[in-house]
Amino acid sequence: MEKLKMQSLDLVGNNIDKIAQLFPNCVTERIGKDGKPELAIDFDKLKAELTNDVLEEGEERYQFTWSGKRAASRLANETTTQTLRPCREESVDFDNTQNLYIEGDNLDVLKVLRETYLGKVKMIYIDPPYNTGNDFVYNDDFAQGKTEFEQNSGLFDEEGNQTIDPMQRNTESNGRFHTDWLNMIYPRLKVAKDLLTDDGVIFISIDDNEQKNLKNVCDEVFGGNNFIAQVVWERAFSPKNDAKFVSNSHDYILIYSKDVNCFKIGRLERTAEADARYSNPDNDPRGVWQSDNMTVKTYSASCDYPITTPSGRVVEPPAGRCWSLSPKAFGERLRDNRIWFGPNGDNTPRIKRFLSELKFEGMAPTSILFYKDVGHSQEGAQEVIKLFDNKGVFDGPKPIRLLKRLITLANLGDNSIVLDFFSGSASTAHALIKVNSEKSKHCKFILVQFPEEVSNTKKDHGYKNICEIGKERIRRAGKKIKDDELDKLNEELNYLVSQRALVDNDFWCNSNELENKIKELGDKIKDLQRLDTGFRVLKLDSSNMNDVYYTPEEFSLNTLFSENVKENRTAEDLLFQVMLDLGIELSAKIEKQEIAGKEVFLVDGNYLIACFDKDVNETTITEIAKMHPVYFVMRDASAASDNVIDNFDQLFEAYSKDTVRKIL
Repeated sequence: MEKLKMQSLDLVGNNIDKIAQLFPNCVTERIGKDGKPELAIDFDKLKAELTNDVLEEGEERYQFTWSGKRAASRLANETTTQTLRPCREESVDFDNTQNLYIEGDNLDVLKVLRETYLGKVKMIYIDPPYNTGNDFVYNDDFAQGKTEFEQNSGLFDEEGNQTIDPMQRNTESNGRFHTDWLNMIYPRLKVAKDLLTDDGVIFISIDDNEQKNLKNVCDEVFGGNNFIAQVVWERAFSPKNDAKFVSNSHDYILIYSKDVNCFKIGRLERTAEADARYSNPDNDPRGVWQSDNMTVKTYSASCDYPITTPSGRVVEPPAGRCWSLSPKAFGERLRDNRIWFGPNGDNTPRIKRFLSELKFEGMAPTSILFYKDVGHSQEGAQEVIKLFDNKGVFDGPKPIRLLKRLITLANLGDNSIVLDFFSGSASTAHALIKVNSEKSKHCKFILVQFPEEVSNTKKDHGYKNICEIGKERIRRAGKKIKDDELDKLNEELNYLVSQRALVDNDFWCNSNELENKIKELGDKIKDLQRLDTGFRVLKLDSSNMNDVYYTPEEFSLNTLFSENVKENRTAEDLLFQVMLDLGIELSAKIEKQEIAGKEVFLVDGNYLIACFDKDVNETTITEIAKMHPVYFVMRDASAASDNVIDNFDQLFEAYSKDTVRKIL
C-alpha cells in the first residue's frame, strides 16, 4: 500500500526532474534545512551547458520587474496542504451537477486544483480588482508596507535621509500600489496558465491604471507570441460631464492563448446587415456574391498589363499599383465567370467573392466591442437588480451579452470547462448557463471567490459576503433561464401540434416537414430539461490530516494504522481530498453503497472506491476487490485487526491485482 501525499503538486521538484533529464551532470546533492540530503541544481555547471545563451551578471537586457517579483514567483511554485471541503447544504443538485463553486483565496484554490485540472480548462475569464490604490483583500505574505517599500525603492539613503524631492514622491508612492497589485496578480496567472488546455484562452478585464503592467505580465507568463488581442469594450453609453479631462467610456479585455498554434478563435454569427452586402445581379448559379478590388500596392511588372472590358474599353491598374492576378490567373477566372466589369461591362474589373465560398464560417470579431452589441455596465447592473427583486446587491457586474461574446470567441467544445477565479456576482456562470441553453451544449463552470464581506446596505438585503450573492444569483438565473426557455419552446410546440389537424395548411410543404419540426422541438425540450443549473459548493480549508501526517521522519510501521484524521472531518471531506490527490475531477459522479455493513464511496463508477469506516474486515475488502476498482483507498485506522492488515494485499492480489491501493 502507498501513502497518499495529500498536498499540491511540487513544481520545483518537477522542474529539477526535467533539468536532470536534460543535464544529469547539473544535478547534485546538498544538506537541506532539515539536515537531510536533497537534490539541487549546480548553476555553475548549468551555465557551462548554456554558455552562449546565459546573460552575465550586470549585463543589460530587456526585462520587466518590480519589488517582490521573485517572492511572487516562488509563491506560485510553493506546495499547499490545504484542501476543499464539500458543503451539500449550500449546493444545488449536488449529486448530479458538473459545476463547482469554490470559496476561498483564489491563489490557494488554484494550487489545490492545479494537478487535477492540469491542461483541462478551455477558457478562463477573470475580472480582477482594478487598482485604485485601495487595500487588497488578497493580502499575500510578501506584500510590502509603505515603509518597507520606501526603503527598497531608493526614497531614503542608509541613514534615513530623503533622496527624492517630496514634490515628486507621489509617483513613487503610486509605484507601491502598482507593486502590490502586480504581486497579487502575477502568481495567480502563473498557476492559472497550467490549467489551460493547449487550445485554451484567457480573457482578463482591466482599466487604464494597470493595463500596461498587465500586458507586460501576460507577455511574460503566457508569452508575447501567444497574445491574441487587446479588445476595447465600450462600457458606458453616455459621457460624464463632470469628468476632469476626458470622460472615460471604455475598459480593456486582454486575450492570450495557451498556444497560438493550437487556438482557433470562435467566429460570430453572420448578421443580416453583413449578408445584405452580397447580391447576384448576373444570376450566377453559385449564389450571391460581392465584388472585390483586383489591384494591390505591392508592384510586380508581370502583373502590370492592359485588360479589355466586354465593352471594348482598355483599362490598366492605377499608377504605382498592379493587378493581383497574373495574366494566366486572370484568364482562368474570366472563363469561370469570376470577374465583374459592372452592369454595362465597361467598369474596371473586380473579383467576385461568393458567400458560399468564404474561407471561414461566420464573421471575424473586431477589436472594439460596442455596447449596442455586447451591453454596457448599467445593463449588467440592471440584470442583477431585476434578478434580486429590484435590490442592488452587487456593484459593477459585467453584462451577460459581453460574457456570451467572450464565450463565443473562446470556441468552446460541447463539454468544455470554463474557469473564473475572481467570480464576483457569478456573471460567468449566468452567461454559460444561458449559452448552454441556447446552443444545447454541456459546458461546465468552476467559479472561485474569496468570501469578502459586503457593505451594511447589502447585509440588510440578507447577504453577508460576496459568495452568498454569487451562489444565490446562480440559483435564480438557472431557474429563470430554464423556465423561460421551456415556456417558449412549449408554446411553439403546442402551436405546431395544433397544425396537425389542418391538412390543407399552406404554411407547411408536407406533413413530414411538420412532423420533423415537432420532433426537433421535442428533442430540444428534453435537452433543456437536462440543463445543468446546479453547482457543488466547496470551501477551502486546512488539511483533513493531523500535522504529524506531513512529517515523514515521524512515520514508521508502528504508526501506519494510527489515527491521523482531524476529529471534525467527515468521510465526504476525506473523499474530496483523496479525489484531489488522485487527479479525479471534483464534479465526478459519487455514489454510496453499503458493503458488508460498511459505508463505501464509488467515484466515477468503479474508478475509485474508498472506505473510511471503522472496523473494516476481510469480507468488506474482498467484496471491494471483486469490483475491480482502478484505485482503492482506506484510512490508516480502518482495519478491524492486525489480521486484516496482514491479509489486505493478498486479497487484492487474488481478486484484483491491478488495483492501485493507497492509504491516508
